Amino acid sequence: MHRQPLLVVLRAYDLLELLPSLERLQELGVQHVELAWSSHPRWVDQAIELRQRFAHLRLGAASVVDLAGLKAAAAAGLGYAVSPVLDRGLIEAAIALRLQFVPGVMSPSEVHLARLWGCSIVKLFPAAALGRSYWQRLAAPLAGADGLPFCIAAGGLGPADVEPWLAAGVDAVALGGSLVNPADWEALARLVERLRT
Repeated sequence: MHRQPLLVVLRAYDLLELLPSLERLQELGVQHVELAWSSHPRWVDQAIELRQRFAHLRLGAASVVDLAGLKAAAAAGLGYAVSPVLDRGLIEAAIALRLQFVPGVMSPSEVHLARLWGCSIVKLFPAAALGRSYWQRLAAPLAGADGLPFCIAAGGLGPADVEPWLAAGVDAVALGGSLVNPADWEALARLVERLRT
């Protein structure tokens, strides 16, 4: 993620509906894609199929808020799981499953607890509501000897937000529901090209 500080989150109850979007993202050169966890009875099988078909993408699970979602991500062989919440039980379960887990944080206390519980990466959520300068404001009071954890800003951000947020101090940006029309995809294509340089 240091080389391309960008993630794209895709949502569909039936993961196979995401095939066209995944093909397009792979063509654009996007590297990190999160598949939103759902209760679809074939979610694990479909995630495995997508992982095999898109071997060049680093696929993870998004919106994991319970043990079922965490176990499904591990069973599908996904590389990581991302949550909108901070839950110590999920962190401990992910460690047991040997799965990279990224909890959601918003308050200074949540950032502090995530770090105490061994999380080297956190998701700042909902980022748009907090503003670009929020993460940097936490640096002085919270950094300590080891600094702040690696931060992925997520929630309400679009392609045009990525570079300003990176410049403001976050380490990566996740795009969710912002890719809804051709102009958004064109903006993403230009962004990926700029991130290559």
